[in-house]
Amino acid sequence: MMQGKITAIEAQKRQRSRVNIHLDGAYAFSLDRLTAAWLQVGQELSADAVQKLQASDELEAAHARALNLLSYRARSQHEVEQFLQQKGYTPALSGQVLERLKEQGYLDDLRFAREWIENRNTFRPRSKRALRVELMRKGLENATIEAALEQSLPDDSASLLQAGLKLGKRYRGLPREEFQRKLAAALLRRGFAYAEVRETLPDLWSQLAPDSNTDTL
Repeated sequence: MMQGKITAIEAQKRQRSRVNIHLDGAYAFSLDRLTAAWLQVGQELSADAVQKLQASDELEAAHARALNLLSYRARSQHEVEQFLQQKGYTPALSGQVLERLKEQGYLDDLRFAREWIENRNTFRPRSKRALRVELMRKGLENATIEAALEQSLPDDSASLLQAGLKLGKRYRGLPREEFQRKLAAALLRRGFAYAEVRETLPDLWSQLAPDSNTDTL
């Protein structure tokens, strides 16, 4: 097992955030600068100390990778867990990273679900049923999904009208029957119930028909 006296601590040329540790005159392993901050030339390292340093370094590396992933967009806990496991980290180490990210406020499935719903409502409105399926695919627990839906989308009526007004612009100028048929099909693909869509179509026609006075969309 690796052990010995530290004879050199050298910064890596390509990764300035890492240093190479030499034991008894030979390269032994590399560490993140923060992990190696307390090490000094001449210090004796036992095999157990080396193992702990390397474990700490692996944890820091996994944490940094997860933070980089989250820098692009919000993710669910399940997505981050899958990412770490795909990178070869053990479930135990992944669990440590996830706990730290939650403590730091970077991971919050309820917040993620609410933001997902709000984003959908703004840009691509869809039914609660469709949103529920999407969030389940993100690995969220049912209780979290239902809490987010209850907070952000009490019922489908507002989303249905909003989606209808957005999608209906595509079919403006069509005869009423064709307008309603195509718009209904588009709304059904968004997960809205047929009965609710049928009930809303006359209102959408009145707002989007070519001779309507409403042109503020």
